[in-house]
Amino acid sequence: MARPSVGQGVVVHVPATTANLGPGFDCLGAALDLDNVFEMRCIQGGSERFDLIIEGSEGAHLRGGPDNLVYRSAQRVWREAGLQPVALEARVRLAVPPARGLGSSATAIVAGLLGANALAGDLLSTEKLLELAIDIEGHPDNVVPSLVGGLCMTARAASHRWRVVRCEWSSQVRAVVAIPAIRLTTSEARRAMPKAIPIPDAVSNLGALTLLLQGLRTGNGDLITDGMHDRLHEPYRWGLIQGGRAVREAALEAGAWGCVISGAGPSLLALCRAEVAEAVRVAMVDRWRREGVEARAENLGLQTEGSLWKPLPDRPLAPEV
Repeated sequence: MARPSVGQGVVVHVPATTANLGPGFDCLGAALDLDNVFEMRCIQGGSERFDLIIEGSEGAHLRGGPDNLVYRSAQRVWREAGLQPVALEARVRLAVPPARGLGSSATAIVAGLLGANALAGDLLSTEKLLELAIDIEGHPDNVVPSLVGGLCMTARAASHRWRVVRCEWSSQVRAVVAIPAIRLTTSEARRAMPKAIPIPDAVSNLGALTLLLQGLRTGNGDLITDGMHDRLHEPYRWGLIQGGRAVREAALEAGAWGCVISGAGPSLLALCRAEVAEAVRVAMVDRWRREGVEARAENLGLQTEGSLWKPLPDRPLAPEV
């Protein structure tokens, strides 16, 4: 069990995720083929040193230091593996914008865990990394598909274990994600929700989730349409997203089967067949701009591989002066 050496590095590719998918609140998430890339190296310095270099304007507000989520996640691995912490540097090519409902924080957690585990010689199992990721994030719907890929249903079983079920996603289903220039943190979105919900709303979500999963498995657009309805979180969050309802209507008019808030928002997710995906993408961006919000949209598929890493060539130590 050797401590990673200074200059040793890995590169980790971590996919964006969309969570909830309407009725799957806090338990259903899917990895999308849009990646953040983290180049992580052990560097000289104290165990609380973490240097962060962001490539891309979206993350200009992000900072290094011991409170950074990548660093804190890496330190969990060192502790679990019984290793002394090491100083780290991370260079991040940011394609998944923060505070947009696409699992940016999950990519940071997974990168820190997977990168540190790789540097330590893959000492921890994927199951253990999943457990740590859920503990750090607080809920599983983003971090699980971010780590293992695909469409994942995650629940804490009666045995108190986290159980992950990989669900099927038809190749006929495309995900169009519209990303506005506005931000909305998960904590803000959660504050908008009530502390209790009526039983009929919970029953409605259970039925909708069943329809949605069957629709995604078979590519049946009618089932997806009827399944993308939520009564647990969306009714309380649409008001936080400027122009959101209008953008949803534009997506439906352009041929989408359904359109929901991605994660906590403010990004929106439309599911549709491939033939109309471009029309849906254009309609969502145009409508948001008419509502006074700049936006971009991506036509994405399901990412099934999850997070991947490979070693970087060791960086030679700088000569002492």
